[in-house]
Amino acid sequence: MDLIKENKINIELYFDAQSLDSIKKEDIKKLRKALFYEPSLSLHGPFMDLSPGAVDNKIKEVTLVRFNQVFDIAEELCPASIVFHSGYEKWKYAFRVDIWLEESLKTWEKILPRAEQLDIKIAIENIFEEAPESLTLLMKSVDSPYFGICFDTGHFNLFSKKDIKEWISCLGNYIFELHLHDNHKHFDEHLSIGSGCFDFKKFFDLISGIDCIYTIEAHSAEDVFKSIKMLDELIK
Repeated sequence: MDLIKENKINIELYFDAQSLDSIKKEDIKKLRKALFYEPSLSLHGPFMDLSPGAVDNKIKEVTLVRFNQVFDIAEELCPASIVFHSGYEKWKYAFRVDIWLEESLKTWEKILPRAEQLDIKIAIENIFEEAPESLTLLMKSVDSPYFGICFDTGHFNLFSKKDIKEWISCLGNYIFELHLHDNHKHFDEHLSIGSGCFDFKKFFDLISGIDCIYTIEAHSAEDVFKSIKMLDELIK
């Protein structure tokens, strides 16, 4: 916290299930007071074991409970966006993207009114997707200015079988946020920008003109500051 306050860093706060079960309203108020410099905030919702596109209604119910708990916190913190995972895995759904899409829409139609009321954007993050088509279908089906994409460079580098140009062509108009980190295509390493093999120069050329939140997802303080320096050079 001292490092964050000293450098007046904007923050994305991740809430896992354990945090949501233990956190109290007083904790959120203390956090707001500690962040006296009023940084811009985004939130990242829980994802382990959750599935917004679950066929099992009980799993969808639990997912909705967790997502609404994040929105309860958002009412206090007023973030610009909340990141959620799509839950689509082609093997799990036996390539039936239509089944996943139908069930996903049941989840998002219950959550979206809260986002609109609070003026918070929902950003769906690419994880295991090998191509942009499933996320494109979701964006077009929901069709809301409060519902878009969080494009994750590390996950793209690890799982995609399509070129980055095709992803941006399909999803560029929906991107609200970026998760920026790197890897060597064999593990989700969350390295600093430029420490792996993702082509950040090509990427930033492709997204030039897209107004969105840049979130650095390097997993050490040293790599965060290294990434900030690299990012300044890439977008100047």
